[in-house]
Amino acid sequence: MSLPAFIREKDGDLWLTEVESGHLRLEWKLKRVLHYERSPFQEIAIVETETFGKALVLDGVVQTTVQDEFIYNEMISHVPLAVHPRPERVLVIGGGDGGVVRECLKYPSVRSIDMVEIDERVTAACYEHLPELAGWIYDPRVRLRFEDGVAYVRDCKEQYDVVIVDSSDPFGPATALFQEEFYRNVRRVLLPGGVMTCQSESPLFYMPVLKNTYRILSELFPVTRTYWASVPTYPGGLWTFTLASLGPDPGDGGFRERIRDGETRYVTADLAEASFALPAFVRRGLAD
Repeated sequence: MSLPAFIREKDGDLWLTEVESGHLRLEWKLKRVLHYERSPFQEIAIVETETFGKALVLDGVVQTTVQDEFIYNEMISHVPLAVHPRPERVLVIGGGDGGVVRECLKYPSVRSIDMVEIDERVTAACYEHLPELAGWIYDPRVRLRFEDGVAYVRDCKEQYDVVIVDSSDPFGPATALFQEEFYRNVRRVLLPGGVMTCQSESPLFYMPVLKNTYRILSELFPVTRTYWASVPTYPGGLWTFTLASLGPDPGDGGFRERIRDGETRYVTADLAEASFALPAFVRRGLAD
């Protein structure tokens, strides 16, 4: 198997170098490379790290690891699904590794999930090598659509109770998932009282992305709330999500009772409610 440029052998060991910026690089010691390919969209690697177990890597950036994926996937899924009083139809944009679908299926009211992922090869590789995440994608309630999520919501005639935007960083194929036109179309495909959430990046490294996302959603939705979690494998550890709603407000507190925390490893009702209490520098940044 040929190795990508971001994986090199040093003194007999394999190391993955993740370039976060011109001033920051992260290095991961690997046990082995399980899979590597170039799809029409990106470089896809699945590796086994020494510390965090198996990991999905896209274009040299670690997307998820089996050691801590449950934190991100539970927070981006359970919060909007609990804020909505009875979610039945769910749309997942991105999320090709399957972790969000796995969490959505824990809600008995959910009758159907459309997962729209631009790169079919990501899902195929994860289904083979990361069944911990992708093993639920062939549940009869799940419909897989391998197409551009931006075009899908632009042309979509269907409507949903909850939309979850599980995108990678705002580079390459994911760039358009952070634009106003995309969020405007997401609002259009929501049913009355619908809820959406997206990952809105690290406030330490990408505060302008978070602020722009919050600004756009605040202009489009009557309710917009940013919340956060600590995800160890993401640079800086501190990660944000932004929820926008056409009706329910997590500030009302009623969603606590609907959190399915009997089936989670990270999320609890108390933690979900507390996640909307933002660090002072984030709160001030969004208030600018």
